[in-house]
Amino acid sequence: MANANKSESAMHRLEADGLAARDGDSVRTTRKWQSAMARAALRLYEAGDPGHDLRVPIASALLEFYGSNVGDEELASLVEAMLPVEAHALGVARPS
Repeated sequence: MANANKSESAMHRLEADGLAARDGDSVRTTRKWQSAMARAALRLYEAGDPGHDLRVPIASALLEFYGSNVGDEELASLVEAMLPVEAHALGVARPS
């Protein structure tokens, strides 16, 4: 139950900060988020990241956006909340 509350709280923050938006019963990424992900993907590609784990660019984009304003545990919750949304946006999974 605690993980569900953390995930829900994280999603509310992502929505409040303009990184995710409700679209009926589903959640979608925003242009602000898509821009952050594009910059993260480019940075990681240039650094030689193989791109096998979607959590890596998500974490990178969130760190770019929030900087030191989030701790490790909150960052992990934000990544966990955004992962199914981003996977769905990329067409690799259904949102949970």
